[in-house]
Amino acid sequence: MTFDELNIAEPILRAVREKGYTTPTPIQQQAIPVVARGRDIFGIAQTGTGKTAAFAIPLLQTLWQEKPRRATEDGNNPLPPRKDRKGRSHGKPKEQRVIRVLILTPTRELALQIDACFADYGKYTGLRHTAIFGGVKQRPQTDKLHQGIDILIATPGRLLDLIGQGEVHLDGLTHFVLDEADRMLDMGFISDIKRLLPMLPKKRQTLFFSATMPEAIVSLSRNMLTNPVRIEVTPVSSTVDTVAQSLYYVEKPEKKGLLVSVLKQETDKSVLVFSRTKHGADNISRTLQKAGIDNAAIHGNKSQGARQRALADFKSGKIKVMVATDIAARGIDIKELGLVINYDLPDVVETYVHRIGRTGRAGATGTALTFCSADDRSMLKDIQKLIGKQLHVISNPQ
Repeated sequence: MTFDELNIAEPILRAVREKGYTTPTPIQQQAIPVVARGRDIFGIAQTGTGKTAAFAIPLLQTLWQEKPRRATEDGNNPLPPRKDRKGRSHGKPKEQRVIRVLILTPTRELALQIDACFADYGKYTGLRHTAIFGGVKQRPQTDKLHQGIDILIATPGRLLDLIGQGEVHLDGLTHFVLDEADRMLDMGFISDIKRLLPMLPKKRQTLFFSATMPEAIVSLSRNMLTNPVRIEVTPVSSTVDTVAQSLYYVEKPEKKGLLVSVLKQETDKSVLVFSRTKHGADNISRTLQKAGIDNAAIHGNKSQGARQRALADFKSGKIKVMVATDIAARGIDIKELGLVINYDLPDVVETYVHRIGRTGRAGATGTALTFCSADDRSMLKDIQKLIGKQLHVISNPQ
């Protein structure tokens, strides 16, 4: 099957072709027609399967085929008065578009990645979109909202803040996407989602995506979806078949030396190194720098500007090694990321699936290496039980 066979509107199809895409991934083949028909979806898809395009393309098409909805001061979606930079009101609000699509996602990096996808696929539609997230000043985000947008990508905290301030109105919402639902659970956002749900119009299309399906996520989905179509492109908690997974047994004091040794052998690859903690990520980064390995570290304590610069350098190939915590790494989408290294094992077993899914994306091949100390043996056992396979053991070269 090709994208031409999915009955995609010409402006969107042209943009997809310009990205060089010809053959949809399995989840895109299954989801695009279902979303275009207006059905709710319960999607089980691991990272790297093309999930964002699976919902972005049909939602763009649906909105493009409809007339833009607008809000006025006497309509069903009242707007706040126009304000100057000091917050003073100035006359009646201008007529503007209302938000029709809300995409909720766990991290700012992922929000920016999704926003970039809408920019790519929707470039010829005239539709407006923006991303809002915490950790940066809100004024540039609210200025964009005041201009009127059709599609809003948001992290839970900033979204609820701006709703509380009257800066975001969801009365005109027709489509809601909950992306990376299991990661929302891991990061403690489920209570925020439950706060948000009563604020959404009851009549809406809801798309629910998760790579893993713990019971709490299944329960949440039941409260959100109406007669959903279940789309499962891979077994629950499976790992990408194109990722070769190997294991080093190594004690903690030896990990840094092993990491330097591995990286000096893999100089031609972009490498993402996972640390369990922010302090650990900085420590690893300093060790690599002293060993002559140029790198950058990203985690929650870094400013948004620093994180974006580091990501830009990593994506462009200016630096080959990125050290990251799980929260910061969510949303890193590097087409040619050749190697993921689990320097520390994760605290949550399902997180392993997300980590190694950063490589081997969209059918490409990749490698995942895991460093396992004596303290990690129990977690390793749980990981191998979850994925249904034993990791290949490599002899420590040190």
